[in-house]
Amino acid sequence: MKHKHINIRLFKTTAGSITILLAAAFFSCKPNKAEEIKELTNKEELPSLILKDLTSIVSDSGRVKYRFITPEMAQYDQRSEPIVDFPNGLHLYVYNVNEEIEAQVRCNYAIYHQNEELWELRKDVEAVNTNGDVINTELMFWDTRNKKVYSDQFIKISTDSEIITGRGFESDDRLENYKILNISGILHIDEDALESGSSSGN
Repeated sequence: MKHKHINIRLFKTTAGSITILLAAAFFSCKPNKAEEIKELTNKEELPSLILKDLTSIVSDSGRVKYRFITPEMAQYDQRSEPIVDFPNGLHLYVYNVNEEIEAQVRCNYAIYHQNEELWELRKDVEAVNTNGDVINTELMFWDTRNKKVYSDQFIKISTDSEIITGRGFESDDRLENYKILNISGILHIDEDALESGSSSGN
C-alpha cells in the first residue's frame, strides 16, 4: 500500500482560535440543553482529522526537522489539551541543520502533545543515534521545545563495547550526550573474543 506524503505543519494551533471558541461559548445567550452539552463533550473526544498510511514532514523556516511514517494518525484539536494520536505506532526521523538524519525512533504507540511540543513514545520503544547506539525502553518523552529526551522507566543501551541497563534516562535531542540515572548492570563486550569464536565455528 502506498503511503500518503504530506508536507504540512500539523502541530500548530493559534491562541486566537482558542480565544474565539471560548468567547463564543461564554457570550452565548441561550442555555445549553443536556443533549447539546453531551454532544459538545462527545465532539471533544472525536478526532478532527484521521489519516491512514501517512508519511509526513515537519519543517521550520523551510528546513526539514522531522519526518515520520505511521499506519494511522488521529488529530484531536477540540480537547482542552490538543493531541495527535498514533495508535499503531510510528517511525520518527530527526534531522540536523544540514537535513541529515541524526537520530531515529520506532515505537508501537505514540502521542504528540501539541501545546507542550512533546512526544510521548510508548510500547517497545527503540531509538538509534548516529553512533549506532541503540536505546530500548517502554516509555520515552521527547521534548522538542527544550531539546531533551528523558524517561523514568527501565532502560537498556547497547553500544559497540557494552550493554548498560538501569532505570531513568536523560539525553539531548541527538541521543548522544546521555546518561542512565540508576545503573543496574554493565556488560562489556569483547569483540576480539566474539570474532575468534565466530572464526573457530566456521
